[in-house]
Amino acid sequence: MAKILKKFELMFVYILLIIVSILVLLPVCWIVLASLQEGNSLFSSTLIPKTITFKHYVSLFKETDFLLWYWNTFKIAIANMCISVLITTLTAYVFSRYNFKGKKATLISVLVLQMFPSFLAMTAIFILLSKLNLLDTLWGLIIVYSAGQIPYNSWLVKGYFDGIPKTLDEAARVDGAGHLTIFSKIILPLAKPIIVLVAITNFMGPWFDFIFPTLILRSQDKKTLAMGIFDWVQKGANDNFTMFAAGAILVAIPITILFIILQKHIVKGLSAGAIKG
Repeated sequence: MAKILKKFELMFVYILLIIVSILVLLPVCWIVLASLQEGNSLFSSTLIPKTITFKHYVSLFKETDFLLWYWNTFKIAIANMCISVLITTLTAYVFSRYNFKGKKATLISVLVLQMFPSFLAMTAIFILLSKLNLLDTLWGLIIVYSAGQIPYNSWLVKGYFDGIPKTLDEAARVDGAGHLTIFSKIILPLAKPIIVLVAITNFMGPWFDFIFPTLILRSQDKKTLAMGIFDWVQKGANDNFTMFAAGAILVAIPITILFIILQKHIVKGLSAGAIKG
């Protein structure tokens, strides 16, 4: 009887997974096929287009500044990812391995800051960047992203670092290693899953964000993908759904590639970051 129940449970799990997979993949397949079909409508008389064309992708680059938007967003995402990983890992290492006056109060302050969405500080951010002459600059946007991720990610990475035995640090110090050597040669290699998780989340943030680019950027040549596509839709691109579908596919490609390549580390980072510390 127990074996039969286990078989039914396993069957139920597989059926559930198949249903969820269909629900997730069906819209994706629909958008991909729509971007390859003739005309301007997302709907077709057949599921698979009778004639496959790539003209919508070509038109996207010829009729809009999509390549410029893509390049701007890519630069911001890469810079934010690198700076955020550097700041977050160093901050987490200090909180995990150093003992100093005010450490507990600082950690509580960082924890409290996580409770407030970053867009609540939009007015202050705008004034600060204006005083620093960083409005309408990509670096101004990168600084906002990099600073805004510190509270949450520092706590997350600190929890992972706390799970790495301090005996490894002590053994390295016996051999004459300093804090920088311990951090780069011991801690970082062991913390690869959580670092990958922080890297990919900080790459994804600027890729899809619309609020802060709209607040900070003004020039046409500095628009990000979210800004550019929104303005394009506002100007009448909603009459060309197939070209919009082509743009959506191109936007999703980098994130999809990153997830495929790094999925093992992402899963480890999510699980380990949630239970360590």
